[in-house]
Amino acid sequence: MTVYVDDAVHPWRGERWAHLLADTLDELHVFAARLGLPRHAFQNKTSGAHYDITAAMRDRALALGAVAISRHRDRALVRAVIANARRQGRGEIP
Repeated sequence: MTVYVDDAVHPWRGERWAHLLADTLDELHVFAARLGLPRHAFQNKTSGAHYDITAAMRDRALALGAVAISRHRDRALVRAVIANARRQGRGEIP
């Protein structure tokens, strides 16, 4: 099982944000808790189950073992991770 963090670091509210995703929702929630994210920060969207994290949290997530994925380099992997997150967000898989 793996936790991923993308390189989509978008500006919003004075910060730059990325997405934290995982192979399973349980793993995603456990990892998010390790980052100090509250459960209500979970984005259970049909577009993909994830947590939004700041650039600083992204660096910490990588230090804790998250795998960096890039829309520019890892297109097939990113598509697979996002497809999995979408299934999770629709409740198709736990």
